[in-house]
Amino acid sequence: MVTKRSILIQSVILIGLSSLIFLFGLFPAAVDNYYSTVFYPYISSALRFISSIFPFAIGDIIYALLIGYVLYKIIRFYKRRTTLIKSHRITVPLQVLNFFLILYIIFKIVWGLNYSRPSISEALKIGNEKYTVKELVLLADYFIKKTNNLKLRQPKTPIYSIKELEIKSASAYDLMEKKNSVFKYSNPCLKAVLNPWIISKVGIEGYYAPLSGEANMNMNLPDFVKPYVSCHEIAHQLGIAYEDEANLLGYLTASSSPDLNYQYAASYEMLRYILFEIRMKSPAQYQALHDKLLPQVLADFKTEKEFWRKYNGQMFGYMDAAFDRFLKLNNQKKGIDSYQDIVIWLWNIHRNESKVKASKAKHPDL
Repeated sequence: MVTKRSILIQSVILIGLSSLIFLFGLFPAAVDNYYSTVFYPYISSALRFISSIFPFAIGDIIYALLIGYVLYKIIRFYKRRTTLIKSHRITVPLQVLNFFLILYIIFKIVWGLNYSRPSISEALKIGNEKYTVKELVLLADYFIKKTNNLKLRQPKTPIYSIKELEIKSASAYDLMEKKNSVFKYSNPCLKAVLNPWIISKVGIEGYYAPLSGEANMNMNLPDFVKPYVSCHEIAHQLGIAYEDEANLLGYLTASSSPDLNYQYAASYEMLRYILFEIRMKSPAQYQALHDKLLPQVLADFKTEKEFWRKYNGQMFGYMDAAFDRFLKLNNQKKGIDSYQDIVIWLWNIHRNESKVKASKAKHPDL
């Protein structure tokens, strides 16, 4: 029988461990040197190896079991409320605290400490120089031409299976690993979510399951975005916690793939972020740029918009707000706005190409 003393000792130990983990997370360089690049890769690779044995998303089952366990405990407590004795006023809250402290410790050890590592843009040596609206328009023009060109060259978009996405995306990461070890991806493990209807309903393209090490894909998505989404979710497996940084790795990987469908998906997704930024900063220029898009690209934008409208309805707004709060709790203080950091990096990556193409457009004889 669990005694009051043993529960109290357990609480003290768990609070101590949680505090140490929290304090460790305050030192980004130490997290990067001892956790993200040393300890974490072994944990994530081992989790992926175990999870890959199963043909379905075991992370979804683990979360369902956890939710079921919590509900069971709540119902059981409610039924026994009349038989509780005085000592339970201390032990029951401590048991609840211990349960959530254990979850916190496990989450931080298997993935969560990556929220404290320095920005991956530093490891990739990508600058953070900000752009003017004029420069943003140059970047948009560059991506519009690139996306249009890829669309014209793109063969008919195949209907990808989850296994095909796993193989092609892992190959794309292998190519990038030759340039930078940040992209090293062993024991690939990409899974389809068990219930894509629910995931679509709440507006999620994919997600990483820290407890199982799986990258999970919403296979209901339009096929032309799946290559990029798979690369984005794999970035989370590599310890890239923040969404904007996963966007960066997903873009660099998919755009470097020899598969035109991957290149188009990467360019299309980045163009979406850039046009959104311009729409906020200069609506008049947004419309002019929008009119440069090929009808085929516009058709893809329409398809994606109708897809989310079909599933989401008003739920999307509520989930957007909830996700925003989640990001802020994990030190991502700008919330959903942090996704737009990808535009800064895109400018720093492509600014020379953008300026050269703009110059050639003005002076074709050069």
